Amino acid sequence: MKKTLIFLFVLMIIMTGPVYGHKLISHDGTNRSFDTALKIPDHKISWAIYEDLEGEGAKFYSFEANKGDPFYASVVIPKIAGLEEYAPTMVLVNPNMWNENKTSTMPYNQKFPYQGNYPGVEFYEPFGQVTYWERQEIETTIPEDGTYFIIVMDEKNQDGKYSLAVGTIEDFSGSDFFTILPKAWFDTKLFVGDFLSLGILLVIISAIPVIGIIKKVRKKDPKNKIFLKI
Repeated sequence: MKKTLIFLFVLMIIMTGPVYGHKLISHDGTNRSFDTALKIPDHKISWAIYEDLEGEGAKFYSFEANKGDPFYASVVIPKIAGLEEYAPTMVLVNPNMWNENKTSTMPYNQKFPYQGNYPGVEFYEPFGQVTYWERQEIETTIPEDGTYFIIVMDEKNQDGKYSLAVGTIEDFSGSDFFTILPKAWFDTKLFVGDFLSLGILLVIISAIPVIGIIKKVRKKDPKNKIFLKI
């Protein structure tokens, strides 16, 4: 029975996997400064990061890049009541160009506010069964070698949720279907507050030992009047 459930879950992931192109980076939410920035392992690989952002705070991410590297990042907002007009700003910066007043005349302190309409263009992500509103995207070329930072902040000091995507290259191995993707599904449900789906999964998992006991009883006593078919 356990093997059957695992097979069905993996089959579901395989069927939706081509649409879900991002690997999820889990974290503890302490990436609130340059010193505690969340490290992105390879900015070319397609990553996703789920965040809860406090109104007066900011979240920091770091990555190493070489001159001439293409760079892509985007922000999307889960379709949740109250977030219709939520749109945090992205800043892409080399820390050597970032002074104490958070201003600079250097060309690569780039701010990317959302400039579209609200609530925004919708898209449905079938792996997590979640609808998002699209916000801004960055597509640029890295000007020099070094450590870069992405900063996400809300200039209206609003609390909210967002997902930051970085990179465009999908990079999944066979083992990811049994490790990273199941965890990503679970984390997605927590991120959007879909506790119903988590509850259904918990019920299924809880039923496994009961079904196993019934099967053992039937094998030991074929005449036992338990007619549940597994």
